[in-house]
Amino acid sequence: MTKKTSSNPFVAAFETKSWGTFDECIPFDKIQVADFLPAIEQGIQEARENVRQIKENSTLATFDNTILALESASELMEGATGIYFNLFSSEASPELQALAKEISPKSAAFSSEVSLDAKLFARIKTVFDSMEKSQLNAEQKMLTEKTYKSFVRNGALLDPKAKEKITQIDQDLSLLSPLYSENVLKATNAFEMVITNKAELDGLPDSALEAAAEEATKKGKPGQWIFSLQAPSFIPFMQYSKNRELRKKLWSAYGSRAYLSEDNNQKVILDMVRLRDERAKIMGYKNHAEITLTERMAETPAQVFKFLNQLLAPSKQAAEKDIQELRQFAQETDGLGEMMPWDFSYYSEKLKEKKFQFSDEELRPYFQLENVVKGVFAHAEKLYQLKFEKMPQVPKYHPDVEAYKVTDSKGNYIGLFYTDFFPRETKRDGAWMTSYRDQGFFMGQVRRPHISIVCNFTKPTPTKPSLLTYDEVLTLFHEFGHALHGLLSHCSYRSLSGTNVYWDFVELPSQIMENWVKEKEGLDLFAKHYESGKVIPADLIEKIKKSNQFQAGYYSLRQVNFAMLDMAWYTTNPDEIKDVNSFEIKATEKTRLFPVIEGVNSSCAFSHIFAGGYSAGYYSYKWAEVLDADAFEYFKESGIFNATVAGKFRENILSRGGTEHPMQLYKKFRGREPDPKALLRREGLI
Repeated sequence: MTKKTSSNPFVAAFETKSWGTFDECIPFDKIQVADFLPAIEQGIQEARENVRQIKENSTLATFDNTILALESASELMEGATGIYFNLFSSEASPELQALAKEISPKSAAFSSEVSLDAKLFARIKTVFDSMEKSQLNAEQKMLTEKTYKSFVRNGALLDPKAKEKITQIDQDLSLLSPLYSENVLKATNAFEMVITNKAELDGLPDSALEAAAEEATKKGKPGQWIFSLQAPSFIPFMQYSKNRELRKKLWSAYGSRAYLSEDNNQKVILDMVRLRDERAKIMGYKNHAEITLTERMAETPAQVFKFLNQLLAPSKQAAEKDIQELRQFAQETDGLGEMMPWDFSYYSEKLKEKKFQFSDEELRPYFQLENVVKGVFAHAEKLYQLKFEKMPQVPKYHPDVEAYKVTDSKGNYIGLFYTDFFPRETKRDGAWMTSYRDQGFFMGQVRRPHISIVCNFTKPTPTKPSLLTYDEVLTLFHEFGHALHGLLSHCSYRSLSGTNVYWDFVELPSQIMENWVKEKEGLDLFAKHYESGKVIPADLIEKIKKSNQFQAGYYSLRQVNFAMLDMAWYTTNPDEIKDVNSFEIKATEKTRLFPVIEGVNSSCAFSHIFAGGYSAGYYSYKWAEVLDADAFEYFKESGIFNATVAGKFRENILSRGGTEHPMQLYKKFRGREPDPKALLRREGLI
């Protein structure tokens, strides 16, 4: 008798060993919110049985029957939870958000159950201890080592009482991260600035006015203008509005998100920091940063602080000059007495226009989104011989999403690529790359990846297509660099593939892609006027290049400020932290350029370090900038589209994932370790 396939699309996929149509893509059109919890619960049951079989196997523990078996044990659960948390960030209805209170603890409990299982760990240790004498290849040894160290870091060597405490902490933390994100999303959506008098909008470009008018019409207020805290609305207002009081109002709302509102993150932060610190101490480490950095290139908090302090002095010196220049310009231009944070973007844009004779708005017509997408694909073709074909038949989770089949020059299938570009109330802010299926062994065979990038770009209006700012173009190239890291992975095991690398190495493939948008040869591929089709003028490109070091000190110090704040949260004894804001003020004292503003706090909406995986890791952006500056110097020496250099980058960085230590991979690409001064040279700080 034929077994009846489950009606749950997640379970059905694993019963038939196939998701759906093209390359077993996810059937978003069939998935309902009600499908997630049953699928995850069944997935946990199946995974628990698979783990039982591994640990009760009477034969000698080997890579295949233990390490690889464990790698494949939780596929249904991982598939369902992965899709759930991706949608939690990009398309989260209230019903879907509410599920986090059930899904997160269940997932965390099972993870703790596995990682603290003494019998299972004994088999893993057997394989690990005999690794050097075995016939395992380098990748198998790396997966074995990673698995063993992961179990140790998660408490496998602890006594039963300590294991029980770790399990409870992980349960508690599993609820705090989605709650933090939910509060930030609520606060972002709750604020809107309604303008009824057009005279108050002096200075704003037509693109910003039209978008604000459309938003007002959509919300039943025709003839008015609505500005929100979404980046495409917030940033142009701060750059161009002559109305200082309204700039202050909008800036203050953005800076106070999830801080003083009813659904604020102050207690969430204090609880999260306390639990992470307690967990680290149970594991025998001084603090959360110390345990986190055991799997990073930087290795220790002392190394991170040394690195940040090396950047601090030249960055602050240059930043103070930047601010002084801006103060003088604002005083001469408008008689401004005191420069405040809500003045910075406005006068910065004006000063840039004066110094370089162009504005961000002047660039927009050359950056129609569709052309920029074609441009990033053209870069992938010139560098790595990739082709992108739109796949309208592939199901998507929202009408804004597009899907592409990626192939190489010989027609070999590389992977499936999704794009999701516009803001909406169900999507968190920012931009990120994510994976729906990592490349590697999955459902019985090595499979190609399904990768997505999610952004919040300027939307089209009734009269204009989506015209991006230059910063948005940089963001698209940045996230596409992450996507290439996922798509071009050529590994055996998912745990080692794509972006599953040390956190302070993961930003190299993304940040290096931004460099091509700063070169004429790169911009000429796609920067064409959306109406005339004319290529961006050479003199405008030259102005962009000259402006690349504009206020480099300020922006470098800004990143150092965030990194210092992050490290402060995760190296300070939580017993000494009594208040979120006073702690933040003290932690950022050395990197502050403006006076403290009452009612404003960045920690409460610092999603990277409290809900985004960057805890004790925000320094990674500056760390990877050193790598990308040094790596791009190599490209420039031979030509930015040089096939040999691009081939070495693909072979040694993009395709290798975490199969070797990142410094070894970098040296194979570059022939030496990175030169730390490359970043300071690029930014004009030395």
